[in-house]
Amino acid sequence: MKITSVDLIKCKELKASMQVPVLCRINTDEGIYGYGEAGVSIDHYSLGCFELMKRLCAGIIGMDPLENDVIYHKLANGFWAQGGGGVIYGAISAIDTALWDIKGKAFGVPVYKLLGGKYRDKLRAYASQLQSGWKYEDFAHAPENDPEFFRDACRRAHEEGYSAIKVDFVRKCFGRENREYLTVPSLKKIESFIQIAREEIGDESDLILENHNRTSVNTAIQVAKLAEPYNIMFTEEPCIALNAENYRRLADNINIPIATGERTYLREGFLPLITNRSVSVIQPDLGNCGGITECKKICDLAETYGVMVQTHTCNSPISVAASLQFEAALPNFIIHEHHTNNTTPAVTELGLYDYQPVNGWFEIPELPGIGNELSEKALREAEIFTVK
Repeated sequence: MKITSVDLIKCKELKASMQVPVLCRINTDEGIYGYGEAGVSIDHYSLGCFELMKRLCAGIIGMDPLENDVIYHKLANGFWAQGGGGVIYGAISAIDTALWDIKGKAFGVPVYKLLGGKYRDKLRAYASQLQSGWKYEDFAHAPENDPEFFRDACRRAHEEGYSAIKVDFVRKCFGRENREYLTVPSLKKIESFIQIAREEIGDESDLILENHNRTSVNTAIQVAKLAEPYNIMFTEEPCIALNAENYRRLADNINIPIATGERTYLREGFLPLITNRSVSVIQPDLGNCGGITECKKICDLAETYGVMVQTHTCNSPISVAASLQFEAALPNFIIHEHHTNNTTPAVTELGLYDYQPVNGWFEIPELPGIGNELSEKALREAEIFTVK
């Protein structure tokens, strides 16, 4: 089998979420094709991947798509790829995931079987980003600092059967600005929203704290200490993960497990966070950490140190399907992220299949490959550039 061409697909802009999904469809001489997505679509960074893939894909024409590790090694050893980076590895990850999709279809099995088999038939999920509402179509512009809007989102997610939710309380109270220090009134404001969430989901559900890297180490400690009495499952991206010593300092000063990883790339990026024992959960994104090939190696490294995995998932239905396949095959999986973005029609209609949880649990797609592809509507409205 040989790669004959690659279709680079730029979907229409999702204005409600400020995203432009960019994917590749790798075609072969046996008529089998595979999809992969560049997982940096927020704020349109994926547009860089679209241009970069024109160059990268030209270099894989004629190669055997079943030799995904060989192709990954070739791409990862490109001049600039050796320095890492979201756009570069967003492009490489899209290509890699598409190769796994092809491999699954070639052997007639779901990707989880190629990864060694599934450890579980269903994946527990949490409702993600409830500061922006739940199933609220214009979630990027959701009302900030609105207690009743937030209370309704928590209540509805809980009533749908989710036993865990995630909230960025700092953003809920102060919008998108970074917070280097929080005054006593500011902390009380944050705590009032934490109380609302706990009231609505009850004491037996999990509550996840999200900071989106918008807090400094000092402020992250402030918020975590404030939240400790509310039984937090873990605190995500409390500060920028480029300095592993900052995470070590956090771990030494708070009593909440720490998670990060959606903007961390390659084993080399995760290694210091794992080996200094500061993180309890890693959150690699299959669409930017190096794809399925690299992410499996990252997660095996994490398992060696007793660290759990929850992949970051906020992109199109293609990424959702790939993550479900991948997480099913992880012994150290902890929970699946179901982003509010993936409940809205503008996003779900991009996929041929719409995978949604029932009572907070996902079933694993059993179709060959990753188990999804773009819909006719998505392709019809997209800009497509073919590399031959």
